[in-house]
Amino acid sequence: MPTLPKPFLTPEEYLEIERKAEYKSEYYGGEMFAMSGARYAHNLIAMSVGAGLYNQLRGRPCEVYPSDMRIRVSPSGLYTYPDVSVVCGKPQFGDGEMDNLTNPVLVVEVLSPSTEAYDRGRKFEQYRKIESLRQYVLVASDRTSVELFTRQANGQWLMSSATEPEEEVVLDSIGCRLKVADIYERVEFETGRG
Repeated sequence: MPTLPKPFLTPEEYLEIERKAEYKSEYYGGEMFAMSGARYAHNLIAMSVGAGLYNQLRGRPCEVYPSDMRIRVSPSGLYTYPDVSVVCGKPQFGDGEMDNLTNPVLVVEVLSPSTEAYDRGRKFEQYRKIESLRQYVLVASDRTSVELFTRQANGQWLMSSATEPEEEVVLDSIGCRLKVADIYERVEFETGRG
């Protein structure tokens, strides 16, 4: 039996559905993609990163957002929910609903086996189109590994990494530092998963 083609959704149709939905979905190229729930390590890491940034940014003109803040990549039409995002200065939104942030300075994605290739590849390709974005952080949830991508003056992206507990990830874009040990505090990696 032939499968029916998926209907093409406009961004407006997606937002109408998404704003009423019980579960989050991303949108790109006319299609919605349901997001699965995060596992134990993923949640602890995302909370540690968000809390660490929030504590350092208190009293400064920057705001830290958890994974419920949707990002709209205007040039490409991607709507996505990063694990943590930061805006410095006035947040800008895609419409009057104030739920489609368009000017993050920093985006953090916690990697899981099912999303790692996408977060490193196509998603990062889309994020690079955000003019305000200065740094992109990928945090592994199955091992101790933090990768930091920083936009250079010439538009190139420079990658640095940290894997040792005593190392720090320097987030020049927002004037913060995160110690690897703090990012992975209380995290127990799952064993035996393929």
